[in-house]
Amino acid sequence: MSNPMYQRIRTNPKFRELVSRRTRFAIVLSAIVLVAYYGFMMVVAFRPAMLHAPLAEGSALTVGMPIGVGIVFVSWLLTGLYVWRANTDFDRINEDVLREAEQ
Repeated sequence: MSNPMYQRIRTNPKFRELVSRRTRFAIVLSAIVLVAYYGFMMVVAFRPAMLHAPLAEGSALTVGMPIGVGIVFVSWLLTGLYVWRANTDFDRINEDVLREAEQ
């Protein structure tokens, strides 16, 4: 690609929309993950007894284990959500921008 093409891409309103939407989406997903992880760490640091409680009478499994697994699972789901959206919405806008820049 030549410099004029880069300039056409950068000045395209759809490109600006793509950057804005992608950034906003990534920030929201990142905030969800960070709140979950750091919230869990805060509970570990300041209220560990909550996580030490057994799930059932005589059970070796504590409350903290399924919560930790749940946080990891939610992170995977959010990653999958980002990939799905990137492969559908974001790629479609990207193709439009490239097509318009080539003209």
